Amino acid sequence: MVTSELAAMLAHDEQHWWYRGRRRVLRATLDRLPLPADARLLDAGCGSGRTLDELQRYGSVSGVDLSPDAVRLARARGHRDVRIGRIERLDFGDATFDLVTCLDVIEHTPDDRAALRELRRVTRPGGMIVLTVPAHPLLWSTHDEVNMHYRRYTRRALGALVAFVGLELLTDTYFNSVLLGPAAAVRWAQRLHRGGGAQRSDLVRTPAVLNPMLEKPIAAEARLIARGRRIPAGLSLLCVLRSPLRTQGSTRRAASPHVDLVAAEAPVV
Repeated sequence: MVTSELAAMLAHDEQHWWYRGRRRVLRATLDRLPLPADARLLDAGCGSGRTLDELQRYGSVSGVDLSPDAVRLARARGHRDVRIGRIERLDFGDATFDLVTCLDVIEHTPDDRAALRELRRVTRPGGMIVLTVPAHPLLWSTHDEVNMHYRRYTRRALGALVAFVGLELLTDTYFNSVLLGPAAAVRWAQRLHRGGGAQRSDLVRTPAVLNPMLEKPIAAEARLIARGRRIPAGLSLLCVLRSPLRTQGSTRRAASPHVDLVAAEAPVV
């Protein structure tokens, strides 16, 4: 990520409608998961630590981020176990966490298979991983370039990646659906008029006065997700994964890709 974009992200993650909306979707998802009372949680790619504030309600939290500036901000929020590092090489032991969140991070990694394998390694057998990624490769734009994305994802591509590394896909959903059409129109128009202007991401394009209005559609989606509904389209894709209870060498029947999260409370046999 370019330095200016990182600075914008760290400056906006408290009030910007996108970050606030994503936190709503995350809470709606986590409230449906069967986490133990003494859960250990990791935010892989924790940024300023704002998401760690949310995760504290579910247990003890740790964070990791590649940026020293982000790590300093997260520690300043009172989060003691926040480390500098890459998600492809985490400084945590095997099977450490009951839940790992990785929100809009793996698209920044050159090898998303290695990143997801490492997330699986630090997740306890039967533990959960919540992943969000940007959706629809056809929407590639200068926003992706200044953020140094390697890719955007389709639902099928993400499902294939999850299966390849031996994780179980419990459920997935798009979100940020209302802006899908307008965003597609803007990004395709940008392609037709490339060159000349300075490149910048969508993060700095939104006037602060519009934040409350733009957050409302994602807030409505979060309420649907809290009731177990899936959003059929959107700019972003969320999935809930489970680390298998058995070793890769054992044979087991694959879980249904869209089981209700309440059913995840039942033990796998």
